[in-house]
Amino acid sequence: MNRILILTGKAVVGILRLFRRNAGNLPGIILWHLTKGKACSMFRVDCPIIAVTGTNGKTSVTNCIAQLFEQSGKKIIINREGNNLDTGICSLLLRYCDSSGKVDADYLILETDESHVPVVYSQLKLETLIVLDFFRDQLDRNGEMETLIQKINGFCKTFEGNLILNGDDPNTARLGRANPANKNVKYFHAEPYAFATDTIYEASEGRFCPFCGSSLEYDYYQYSHIGRFRCPKCGFGDYKPYITASGIDLDKPVFTADGHEYSTKLNSIYNVYNMTAVVAAAKLYGIEQSVTDSVINNYTVNNGRMEKFILGDRETTLNLAKNPVGANMTLRVMNEQNGEKELLFVLNDNVADGLDVSWIWDINFTIFERVTRVVTSGTRAYDIAVRIKCSGYPAEKITVRPELDDAVEELAKTPGRKFVIANYTAVQPTRSALKRYIAKHGGECGE
Repeated sequence: MNRILILTGKAVVGILRLFRRNAGNLPGIILWHLTKGKACSMFRVDCPIIAVTGTNGKTSVTNCIAQLFEQSGKKIIINREGNNLDTGICSLLLRYCDSSGKVDADYLILETDESHVPVVYSQLKLETLIVLDFFRDQLDRNGEMETLIQKINGFCKTFEGNLILNGDDPNTARLGRANPANKNVKYFHAEPYAFATDTIYEASEGRFCPFCGSSLEYDYYQYSHIGRFRCPKCGFGDYKPYITASGIDLDKPVFTADGHEYSTKLNSIYNVYNMTAVVAAAKLYGIEQSVTDSVINNYTVNNGRMEKFILGDRETTLNLAKNPVGANMTLRVMNEQNGEKELLFVLNDNVADGLDVSWIWDINFTIFERVTRVVTSGTRAYDIAVRIKCSGYPAEKITVRPELDDAVEELAKTPGRKFVIANYTAVQPTRSALKRYIAKHGGECGE
């Protein structure tokens, strides 16, 4: 029966690819219904599986870890397209398995949606789980953040494999106590960078100890609830880091981890945490230092994640922000740049974004520094304009242009540094609009 199902799934993949269609989820959806949600259990995977999950950063970390193994000469399978639900992972395995369901690879490296970690890895044997962070995200799909944490915590109660956790996120670090018998729990940590604070300035979900309910005490906050914390009553937060990032200088930008200095192409504290997780994986799997250097020092992202454009002669940075923390991080990067700058915020409310856009009220626009003008666009252009106005930003400095091409023209008509924030379904149309402007008026795409 399994062989028939596998052949059926592979036929669907083949037909879709024949018509040059993305076989990202549909084959998996078909098998999911035929197997009553147990499609991933059909495959025989004998190689180690490394999974990366968390609200923000999992695509970058997954891709970097894949490069570690690729440059080490290993045969890997990775869901680069980001199809990270059980149906997407099933579709991926259909592409690479034989007719019996056997998957041939040295490693599977899988970005995995937070809510689907227990679903997928109750059917596939997981060797290493890397958990980056937890923030409120797409409430109408995921519900409250605690719901997601409890799902993964339930999985971790019986998980005995490698568990690499962001030790500066109390919502992530708590997973290290889920299974006291697991001796393979490792934490990564970052020392304070130049813009760390002793007071929280953004919406936070990590204020209380999940074990005794006491208020957590922080030595410093990096952003949101990420920082060095400790529970004064039960000691939650006292752990020995497996990897520590120190000497963080975002102007150069450089940081040191495990006694080795890295010089990255992306200058944000957010990226430092992502790359520290990559260093932890490299250490765990004995990757040669020269390979780790090559991956971390050369890793950059396009596809709307801190992507660089030149509009005429106006330097512009585009970043995806699908939740308050992503937006706040972009605002921090913008504020940390010297001189005046202008912002374009593109907000959509399509199904993939989450129809509920109330999350924009958790963005801290009061931290604006030297932002001389704001343009808003997207299907909810007026909503984000009202939100920014309500933060105290002058209404006369806000221009609403619902059509993207009009918004980019408006942004680029004045000189100076530009930043663009776009949420999930807005980011690719925004990239296209920026490229159309460049084709018409001149400039450059990428670095």
